[in-house]
Amino acid sequence: MKKIPPYLPIENYGIIGNMKTVALVSLGGNIDFMCFPDFDSPTIFSSLLDKENGGSFSITPQFDCFKTKQLYIPGTAVLLTRFFSDDGIAEVTDYMPIEENDSNKSVCAIVRKIKTIRGNVDYHIKCSPRFDYAKASHQIEKKGHNELIFNTVNDGNTMVRLMADFPLKYKGDNGYADFSLAQGEETWIVLESAEKGDEKELRSIDFYKSSSYQDTIRFWRRWIHKSTYKGRWTDLVLRSAITLKLLTSATYGSMVAAPTFSLPESIGFDRNWDYRFTWIRDAAFTMYAFLRLGYWEEASEFLKWIHERSGEDVLKLMYAIDGSDVPEEEVLEHMEGYMASGPVRIGNAAKDQHQLDIYGELIDTIYLYNKNHSKINYEFWQTVQKHILCVVDGWKKPDHGMWEVRNGKKQFLHTRLMCWVAMDRAIKIAVDRSFPYPEQEWKEVRDAIYVDIYENFWNEKLQSWVQYKGADAVDASVLLMPLVHFVTPDEPRWLSTLKVVEEKLSTDVLIYRYDNDGDADGLEGVEGTFNMCSFWFIEVLAKNKEIDKALEHFEKMTGYANHLGLFAEQIGKRGEHLGNFPQAFTHLALISAALELDKQLDRIKP
Repeated sequence: MKKIPPYLPIENYGIIGNMKTVALVSLGGNIDFMCFPDFDSPTIFSSLLDKENGGSFSITPQFDCFKTKQLYIPGTAVLLTRFFSDDGIAEVTDYMPIEENDSNKSVCAIVRKIKTIRGNVDYHIKCSPRFDYAKASHQIEKKGHNELIFNTVNDGNTMVRLMADFPLKYKGDNGYADFSLAQGEETWIVLESAEKGDEKELRSIDFYKSSSYQDTIRFWRRWIHKSTYKGRWTDLVLRSAITLKLLTSATYGSMVAAPTFSLPESIGFDRNWDYRFTWIRDAAFTMYAFLRLGYWEEASEFLKWIHERSGEDVLKLMYAIDGSDVPEEEVLEHMEGYMASGPVRIGNAAKDQHQLDIYGELIDTIYLYNKNHSKINYEFWQTVQKHILCVVDGWKKPDHGMWEVRNGKKQFLHTRLMCWVAMDRAIKIAVDRSFPYPEQEWKEVRDAIYVDIYENFWNEKLQSWVQYKGADAVDASVLLMPLVHFVTPDEPRWLSTLKVVEEKLSTDVLIYRYDNDGDADGLEGVEGTFNMCSFWFIEVLAKNKEIDKALEHFEKMTGYANHLGLFAEQIGKRGEHLGNFPQAFTHLALISAALELDKQLDRIKP
């Protein structure tokens, strides 16, 4: 049997980024994942997916035995990793400077400041980039004592420069260094990446040492200051907001569902997907969360991006971050996968699926934007009308649903619900702005959808609305029914449905999105509980005035976050994180649940 090299738990990572790409930094101080130059570009480091061959960038104090802790500088994406030993304390500060006025350049940098807090500490550094998903070879060029250039050979478009305050060496494909720092001493090492042609934009190490740290701190604190959140969970909510911001493209205004690919939802099975693209649904939900926190600029830039995509007759389910087509799904056969859980997939075959619900999430966000921030103009209204035509023509048709099942189309409740949302919010926008629209036709369609859901998705035996027409099982997306104001929280049918969801899909505070013991989605393996659904459940409890229960569930659920307040997509049976990390859906649902809890608690009279 092949021995699996040791992999850290998914939750043992922090994230740094510059709104072009991100890097994942482990509790051990290793950068084990980074794509360049964009979120959806090939990797430079990917040992998270292939420990032996994927490449990483490590800084290791030479202690015989040590413990580590990580924290963010409050209100920022600047990450500290601290190493504690009887022989000393070492500290590594990691961040990616933000180029606010230069978002179109490919250059990005990872700055790593190393400091000895106590004792005399020896350090070993190893930089092992592996370009183009570890497929491209490279050569190393030494410039002076303190600089190494990694030039790709057979991908031809990427270079990496490593520069430091101390001498750098190389052997084979890897750069390395060994040095010591006495108590109170600090030193710097910077990794810069650029596409060929952008080398002139590279900076000296003195540039990064002089001001980039304070500039990065100030950027994040200015951004956080824009938040209107005044509730009870400031640290949790703003950490989730920063995480969502890190997944947003400064260049395009789009955002990725998660910055990683092929982290497994089920260890040892093939539930491994590439999330480095812009799903209309995920992005619309995220912009809804941004709007509720007062981040209007992000929502405005996303709606511009959507408007540019709307020249086509039909919106695609997902796009590359620049608005181009998502690549075809392919398997990287040479990579073993996290904990040998292959295949490692890039691209996403779901791009060709039919999922009509995206119009509901999108138009609901446009409705909130128009209501609370800035009125949309007539040109944008014409785009909305085009989207509504797709709903009017297609709402009765089966699709693959929001969970992107791979075993055929069905008439899913969630899709039908979001078709109703699309019609309802479009009508409200038209009335608010006095825009022309076919009032009778749209209202008839909206009402027909409502009746269809209310009557034809109800299972009398189960006493619940079910996953799809004719089903005998529930689906956690039904939790959105009161959240989108389709039903009131005290409606008898809804209360009965909520009871069934809790009986069939919950394990304490954790909620499965559906029962996948059978063939619910056409895939092998049993996935974990779905964090977004768990936070939806909490929000529903709060709306139902079950405040004590909602509070207890919220505190328990946030206890599943990692040491930095980050979440993957799912939670496994041992409390481990599963799936791509960090995941936008989870963090936006956390924000929404916290906002609802705050609202309900504020209504309680002393």
